[in-house]
Amino acid sequence: MKELDFAALLCSRLCHDLISPVGAISNGIEILGEEEDEEMRVEVMKLIELSASQTSNRLKFYRLAFGAAGGVASRVPVRAVHSAAASLFEGTPINLQWNSEVGEISKNIVKLVLNLVLIASESLIRGGDLTVNLAENRGEINITVSATAERYIMQEKVIKMLCGEITNTEGDPKIAPAYLVANVVEELNSKIEYLPESDSSFALKVNI
Repeated sequence: MKELDFAALLCSRLCHDLISPVGAISNGIEILGEEEDEEMRVEVMKLIELSASQTSNRLKFYRLAFGAAGGVASRVPVRAVHSAAASLFEGTPINLQWNSEVGEISKNIVKLVLNLVLIASESLIRGGDLTVNLAENRGEINITVSATAERYIMQEKVIKMLCGEITNTEGDPKIAPAYLVANVVEELNSKIEYLPESDSSFALKVNI
């Protein structure tokens, strides 16, 4: 895929994910301009505050997952990566557990970890548990993102993209994170393992 085509897909993905909370803020402000009932105004303000928080959290996450990740620094503290992931799931039915033996990681690994978290979370259609494990062994970083839920749906094309079996996104913005992961893994000379452990859990593993 051409870089320009991927950039367009990624922009579409960002717009899709941000339009709902931003639209809610806009609608709430419009209602405030017309509503005189004080109780209703309080409820609208709560909606605006919630939507503003969601927008801020998503932008914080996407900045690291898709953007320059930490500015000019070559490495990013894992605590910042954890904070971005945790904020994404605030107020959602997804519980995040984060275990790390690593203090800092490169920008590419930041993108890899956060996009794996995003992909795994999107399979939990009714919520569930996400566990991220980062360990270092003989200079190699072992990354495992595990998901557990009553039900999950991992799209076949996402699995194939992650595992390097297909390279064409077919213009689907939803698959952009998997495309990014596949390219980062290839650049790092590694490979993603998709491990369906049971009907209610799976893991994504990679060693860098």
